[in-house]
Amino acid sequence: MINISESAQAYFLKLIEREALPGLGVRLSAVHPGTAKADVRLEFAEPGDLAGDEWAIDCEGFTLWLEAASTGYLDGAEIDYATQATGGQLQIRAPKIKGEVPADSASLVERVRWLVEHEINPQLAQHRGNVAVEEVTADGVVLLRFGGGCHGCGMADVTLKQGIEKTLMEKVPGVTAVRDATDHATGDAPYIRRDTAA
Repeated sequence: MINISESAQAYFLKLIEREALPGLGVRLSAVHPGTAKADVRLEFAEPGDLAGDEWAIDCEGFTLWLEAASTGYLDGAEIDYATQATGGQLQIRAPKIKGEVPADSASLVERVRWLVEHEINPQLAQHRGNVAVEEVTADGVVLLRFGGGCHGCGMADVTLKQGIEKTLMEKVPGVTAVRDATDHATGDAPYIRRDTAA
């Protein structure tokens, strides 16, 4: 499931021995798993810090605790410690942490949500914006709600038609149209104010 190199185990053990706390181990979990913001959290944990449903991985002189909810996202992860001229560097590779692209057989909703989360929202974040999928109708119409800098932005219509709709219709077979469900008059921090957009 998780591969921890001998050098990484030796590195962790050295740090744990320095702390001299009985039962101290290392806890590994996924933060925002299945999203473009996914990351790995690695922290020391005493027995009292554990939720009780963690998976225990016996290492050389200590236990690595894997958060139960993170197991699917951290399956196949590799932890290594590489010594370099400037010191050492801990490396964690978790190829499944951002989730896996839904198969063509997945539901239209799953495929739309994946593309919005992994491709569209990272682009909108450059302008402090985002969209959330409100609904995907049976006939392939996607209703989106704009947030952040896109909520009330004067360019939201252009972003919707020339960016989001075009991307979804090209990359997600079954999407027939994309509609905006946002009340843009309530936006309080638009990237471009509606009354100044050309």
